[in-house]
Amino acid sequence: MTSPANPDLNPARITMYGAEWCIDCRRSKALLERRGVEYDYVDLEVVSDGADRAKAISGRTQIPVVVFPDGTHFTEPTDAELSEKLDEAIAA
Repeated sequence: MTSPANPDLNPARITMYGAEWCIDCRRSKALLERRGVEYDYVDLEVVSDGADRAKAISGRTQIPVVVFPDGTHFTEPTDAELSEKLDEAIAA
């Protein structure tokens, strides 16, 4: 997996690439916020190369792309998948 080449993003935090018009993005963002997870959000409507960075990570054009500090990522995760990954990170 390729990590985003952006010095403004903290590699020790989750990074989510998404857009406000995307229902799945809003859902994943709400889950992260409900769980009190600190994360960096890359709004593809605002960041000019955001979509290119998300595609470089996932190899796909679907969003959200959620990148974890361990270098793994999910594309369009379900709430169950995202919750399970967060639970694993807490347990580690």
